[in-house]
Amino acid sequence: MAATEFVPPSVMVVVAHPDDAEFLCGGTVAKWAARGCEVTYVVITKGDKGSDDPAMTSERLAEIREAEQRAAGAVLGVRNFEFLGYPDGYLQPTLELRRDLARLIRKYRPHSLITFDPTNRFVSDTYINHPDHRVAGDVALDAVFPTARDRLTFPELLVDGYEPWKVRQVWLATAAEPNTWVDISETVELKKQALLCHPSQIGPEVAAFVEARARAAGAVKGLEAAEAFRRFILEADPVHEAPPPGS
Repeated sequence: MAATEFVPPSVMVVVAHPDDAEFLCGGTVAKWAARGCEVTYVVITKGDKGSDDPAMTSERLAEIREAEQRAAGAVLGVRNFEFLGYPDGYLQPTLELRRDLARLIRKYRPHSLITFDPTNRFVSDTYINHPDHRVAGDVALDAVFPTARDRLTFPELLVDGYEPWKVRQVWLATAAEPNTWVDISETVELKKQALLCHPSQIGPEVAAFVEARARAAGAVKGLEAAEAFRRFILEADPVHEAPPPGS
């Protein structure tokens, strides 16, 4: 499929750790937000394990990383943030987590949702996908379908006022077989700026590496820079929808 200029009215980005969203889709988020899309970040874990500093504590690191994530989201135009506070490195595909994500889907009612491709265990020859990433993607998909949609699943959500919601599109980042590319030529610099808002995790060399990957992804479609996704259209939306993948 060629690069798309589709922009959803709202999107929820579900990730495992602070900084994941900027790696996965920072350029797309910045582009869509600038065009009026309401962006919600859901960060499942506290990111409280990612430090080699012997003086660092998990509690302090969690505070640092939430602040970094809010700063990075501000660069990109993210409107809403949800931090679920699960421990980093221990994420499991529990019903509790699925209920938490379904509740947020029903709360924000996003048109589209971006998350990890949970089937891609080996992202490259030099990187084994983090187990928290795979769990985040897996449970996010289960929360989209069928949990958030079905009235009788987790009926306690209804008591709390969270009515069922159908997400129309799912976009999987880090997909082994993408079918959609977003041109981020105009926002690749914002993606780098947002990544550099995570100094506890990322240095200038990482931002440069991510830019190089975006330019390589763009070259596949003759673009200056791009982010690639596997896109699923679950509910037709003739008002906002571009042609489905493969058309």
